[in-house]
Amino acid sequence: MPLPVADVLPDLLRALEERGSAVLLAPPGAGKTTLVPPALLGARWLAGRKVVMLEPRRLAARAAARYMARQRNEEVGSTIGYRVRLDTRIGPHTRIEVVTEGILTRMLQEDAALDEVGVVIFDEFHERSVHADLGLALTLQTRDVLRPDLRVLVMSATLDGARVASLLDDAPVIRSEGRMHPVVVRYLGRPAGRRIEGSVVDAVRTAAAESEGDLLVFLPGAREIRRAAEHLESGMPPSFSVAQLHGSLPPAEQDRALEPARPGERKVVLATSIAQTSLTIEGIRAVIDAGLSRVPRFSPRSGMTRLETVRVSRASADQRAGRAGRVAPGVCYRLWGEGEQASLLAHDTPEILETDLAPVALSLAAAGVRDARSLDWLDPPPPAGFEAARQLLRSLDALDAEGRITPRGREMAALPTHPRLAHMLLESRRAGLGALAADIAALLAERDVLRWTGTPAADLRLRLDAVRERRGSADAEPGIVARVRAEAADLRRAMQLPRDAGSVEDAGMVLAFAYPDRIARRRAGSDPRYLLENGSGVHLERGDALAREEFLVVAETDGARPEARIVTAAPIARDDIERVFASRVVKEDVVAWDRVAGAVTARRRRRLGAIVLDDAELCDPDAHLVRAALFAAIRTEGVASLPWSDAAVRLRQRIAFVRTIDPAWPDLSDTALQARLDEWLGPHLDRIRRRDDLARIDLGAAVLSLAPWELQSRIDALAPTHIVVPTGSRIPVDYSDPRVPVLAVRLQELFGLAETPAVGAGRVPLTLHLLSPAGRPVQVTRDLGGFWKSSYFAVRKDLRGRYPKHAWPEDPINAEPTRRARRRGE
Repeated sequence: MPLPVADVLPDLLRALEERGSAVLLAPPGAGKTTLVPPALLGARWLAGRKVVMLEPRRLAARAAARYMARQRNEEVGSTIGYRVRLDTRIGPHTRIEVVTEGILTRMLQEDAALDEVGVVIFDEFHERSVHADLGLALTLQTRDVLRPDLRVLVMSATLDGARVASLLDDAPVIRSEGRMHPVVVRYLGRPAGRRIEGSVVDAVRTAAAESEGDLLVFLPGAREIRRAAEHLESGMPPSFSVAQLHGSLPPAEQDRALEPARPGERKVVLATSIAQTSLTIEGIRAVIDAGLSRVPRFSPRSGMTRLETVRVSRASADQRAGRAGRVAPGVCYRLWGEGEQASLLAHDTPEILETDLAPVALSLAAAGVRDARSLDWLDPPPPAGFEAARQLLRSLDALDAEGRITPRGREMAALPTHPRLAHMLLESRRAGLGALAADIAALLAERDVLRWTGTPAADLRLRLDAVRERRGSADAEPGIVARVRAEAADLRRAMQLPRDAGSVEDAGMVLAFAYPDRIARRRAGSDPRYLLENGSGVHLERGDALAREEFLVVAETDGARPEARIVTAAPIARDDIERVFASRVVKEDVVAWDRVAGAVTARRRRRLGAIVLDDAELCDPDAHLVRAALFAAIRTEGVASLPWSDAAVRLRQRIAFVRTIDPAWPDLSDTALQARLDEWLGPHLDRIRRRDDLARIDLGAAVLSLAPWELQSRIDALAPTHIVVPTGSRIPVDYSDPRVPVLAVRLQELFGLAETPAVGAGRVPLTLHLLSPAGRPVQVTRDLGGFWKSSYFAVRKDLRGRYPKHAWPEDPINAEPTRRARRRGE
């Protein structure tokens, strides 16, 4: 029976011929991956050029090429071939190339016009890999600038076709409905706290009893797959075989998982999301979906990418369920509750919005693109993340200050690895450590090569030994080890490096070329905690053998907050840091205020980023630095924290009063003084190092210096400190409220005074607080004459009763003032 996409091929061919681009929407199993590329070979507009199809996964790329070649009774590498990392099968007559990862980008870098290519197909575009988004943006640029005849086809199972069509200049959207068999969905849930493989095993047994055919189980990663396989292999009937399918397996084992079950057997395939689209696994009638996926997440804060387990989207869950209905009616068992279904995201987040953008930025620079916004994107790279990526590339000498690619950057872009690792390879080759760098680059590009029953040891050297079949090789993952060795060999060949990789003891030095910002020094204390050059904190598990090392280079952490756990690292010698990274070491005198000690401290330091390499006391610091430290402390703690004497406080209050009648006087408020510290306090800070030393400064005289000399000479006349009352007593004036200066005086000392004393050259009458013989207020007035004529008599009556020994005359204006109760002899 022909596959459903066959029905729409005429429309698709017509759209590509007439419009130059198209969007094909077809559900999984409709045949778009394997029918469309061969159907294009006879198109007139192809004119003998190649069909290039981008697949997001290596396994799917190989499987698609093999299936298409088999349909033509040819070997892969004849008319149809593939190019994936570490595996290329193409020949001189290859017309269809299935490629993956960054291969299309490198093709565009080598031949910007893609002269040998007639059409570029982006398959499974709904997965929104960063390579697909970048490849599409660059391909559209090539078509717009160099190759208007280049055809572009985007194929997807679950995607907003209208958005993509708009990006392709309103390209036609061709739909194939497919012929899916009905799939019954059952929600089994999963008890909180139970390990996922336990629920999976129970679900597999249920599905085996209730359904026919083979079973496909979706788990988040290889670790969960291995544990589930161990349970199933010992607990399932002999008629069931268990196969694993994930990216860590060698290609041969991946291919075996795709083969039909032997006659009389049923097969259980335990897979990651690698089996979600593109791949066809014959005989599947039941799907068990754990509802989880493991995806890379980049943290701009730490500059690191880590795998994170997340819930699948509704679109992914529907694709997984559809695998049960390819050949006959099927059933899907979901390990979550039906009520949780609505809370799933509708679609997966595009990788370009969450990934490390350094490879994208380098690829764009290599293509001559300095402004990512100049390209057509479905979702453009986030500006902040893209600028951080460009900054990293500048630090690796891949870009110049204007963002243009450098000769070193072109060398890095030519290597099929992350820019950090490319820089590591080039620098290590110059240092005679290139072969070791090839091993490390291959290791870091893959999953962990060692099996762990507990928390993994962090030492990268253990992984190197395993790859080299030394200590720990028995615990190695054969599939991953094989890929690491193959990739390391490819890198050595490409860079013409020797086969002898040298000593693993140089691993830290090599790693530092890739991660100079992740050189780490152990903090003081018993816990194995480290400070990275970039200022972040990380830690090792207690008992990790690396914990005795003073300096490490950290390749990977778990990304946890507030302090991540080191996943992979290698030790580095201090001498190597001093020798190789001398240009990054900063020498500085650090003069700062120590609030606890109440003094300026001075240290001479050498540091690598946030890491202090040397720290010694500086006995004779620069006076300007000391002054700056004092100013910084005062600005932090406030002018009010200075040791103001009572006289200085009163002087500021007097000037504040005078300023109310003459704005020419300076503002001596805390805020104003803080803004002008260098003017009034700076000249007095010589030889001042401690808080106690500040008491030697006459702060009153210091602030008075802000007033011109002609004003300073008038302060006593305008705001006298004291007023002489009729008894001859000098009574202090209180200017704490500059708008209302106050004179607090015993009432008896004012007998004979008819008018209120004034300040401000007689313009501002004082507010009199008239006191009893005991010093308690009995009246407040600014009109002393009026008081004598009116309120005094009521006050006199009260005071005569309370203070009978004192004289309280009936005519206070003509009475003699007194400081005592009665005159002697009276």
